[in-house]
Amino acid sequence: MSPVIGVILMVAITVILAAVIGTFVLGLGDQLGDTAPQATFTIDDNSSQTINITKTGGQSLEAGDLVLSVDGERVNTSFPGDTWETGERKEIGNGDSGLSDWDSGEATVRIIHDPSGNAIFERTWDFS
Repeated sequence: MSPVIGVILMVAITVILAAVIGTFVLGLGDQLGDTAPQATFTIDDNSSQTINITKTGGQSLEAGDLVLSVDGERVNTSFPGDTWETGERKEIGNGDSGLSDWDSGEATVRIIHDPSGNAIFERTWDFS
């Protein structure tokens, strides 16, 4: 009876190894570590000079992993601080951003999780 159990275990180990190796060979393993975090935000009290964004929920975020985009252009500044916790408000100034067209009316504001390349927040805002 023990030779049968040994063969079954060897087949199971072979199948598991083949699945793991196949996953990484096909590139699926690279995508597993680059998932975007889950968080919610609100935009408030903005003007043509600043964008104020409050994190309203979700997991803690590394501020250095986040990029602000206005109408598809990445802002040339980072979010202040090391982490972004729920309830915290971040302010990005237009003068620091390298962009000069926030006062042109409506713009699409995005927060992009840079390691994964995914937008984790998107909203149209009127800067006039």
